[in-house]
Amino acid sequence: MELVGEQITSLAESPHSIAQAKIDDKGRLKLPSESLEWCKKSSVVNVFVTTVDKKTVRIYPIPLWKSTLNLLEGPGEHAKAGAELARVAKYYGGDADIDAQGRLLLPSMLRTLMGLGSEPVCLEHVKGRIDVTKKTVHDALLQAAESNLDEKVETF
Repeated sequence: MELVGEQITSLAESPHSIAQAKIDDKGRLKLPSESLEWCKKSSVVNVFVTTVDKKTVRIYPIPLWKSTLNLLEGPGEHAKAGAELARVAKYYGGDADIDAQGRLLLPSMLRTLMGLGSEPVCLEHVKGRIDVTKKTVHDALLQAAESNLDEKVETF
């Protein structure tokens, strides 16, 4: 996996759909087979698991997390906001390894904060990371997305 500027160049093509998964009683997220296959093809084993909005868990391959952290902690017009997001991410986040069965331990503070237990979750691959939302959160987002579909289709 190579970083070019802020891009990771050797990630495999990610799954295109949103998949469901579960968190076991030990707090481990079991990746769906297509996500696990993506991790294997992309040589992703070590990840940083966090949130920046307290609604979505973000699973970053370590090189992408380092790049994201550099962006958040960098200088510029939005340096204060970036530093604050970095603080939130580092406080609730933690390093994890994906085991051979495709499981990774979610940090306990993150699970508690977001109320993650045995409820199903939805996974979506976004910009080189995996986003995880509770199924109830995903359903609300989907309901909003489905409103005015005819108008949205016509726009695009």
